[in-house]
Amino acid sequence: MVRIVVIDNGGQWTHREWRTLRDLGVDTEIVPNDTPLAELDVDGLVLSGGSPRIGLEDTLGECGTYLDEAEVPILGICAGHQFMAGHFGGRAEAAQTPEFGKTELVLEDGVGQDDILAGLPDRSQVWESHNDEVTTVPEGFETLASSEACRVQAMRHRERPLYGLQFHPEVSHTEHGEEIFENFVDICKR
Repeated sequence: MVRIVVIDNGGQWTHREWRTLRDLGVDTEIVPNDTPLAELDVDGLVLSGGSPRIGLEDTLGECGTYLDEAEVPILGICAGHQFMAGHFGGRAEAAQTPEFGKTELVLEDGVGQDDILAGLPDRSQVWESHNDEVTTVPEGFETLASSEACRVQAMRHRERPLYGLQFHPEVSHTEHGEEIFENFVDICKR
């Protein structure tokens, strides 16, 4: 059985991320973001959303170590996505138009069918809750999806299995959210 741990960054929907994985038959638990990497025997990590705003990255515990040293797929959601971008030299800033509630996700042309967004339609509804957003994708990453107000709704590293989502796939209002988690589980099984 695949084991994926949810790293708790204080997000309002962290338990939904855990429950979605559990409902997919994954061996999962929520652990604090200061858990040493050596204590995590896992096939994948989810960096949850959370309350940290840009400039408060010191509240994200060991997330930098996980990104640098973990040799497993990592999915960053909301604040986890923003931290991932900043950690690798990209930029996250206050959003010109903060998004709360429904928005339309638009996939970039050529999004791979073996990737985190595999099988999704070109356009779908997702749920947002953010004041900050990724404005510059780090070197080695590419944008997978956008929305009208947010240019980087989803990104991935070109060589490592690192993925970031600005929106929340774990909430019921996001169409195809469970499929996104299924895709991540499949990536972790490889």
